[in-house]
Amino acid sequence: MTNSPSENEIQQALAEIKHPEIDSTLIDLGMLKDISIESKKITMTLKLPTMEIPAQIKDYLTNSINLALANLDDSLQGTITLAQMSQEELINFSSMARANWTG
Repeated sequence: MTNSPSENEIQQALAEIKHPEIDSTLIDLGMLKDISIESKKITMTLKLPTMEIPAQIKDYLTNSINLALANLDDSLQGTITLAQMSQEELINFSSMARANWTG
């Protein structure tokens, strides 16, 4: 890609990432927060229901985010910080998960 993707294109690419077992996007589930875009450096927080989820799920989620960025422009540098959801975020996540579970 010759031109850097716009902030809107980056936001759109991140907004399309689906959870592997819930028929919802990470943004809809409240899992992808604090997205900051500065040129080719994209930082964000991946909020998890609990930090004890299996490593393979954490890896899948972070790899999905990195792949979405790489598919847009392989020179984008994504930095993902893992954090645990607040009680309110967990309640919202759980409600959406029950309604849209596919796993």
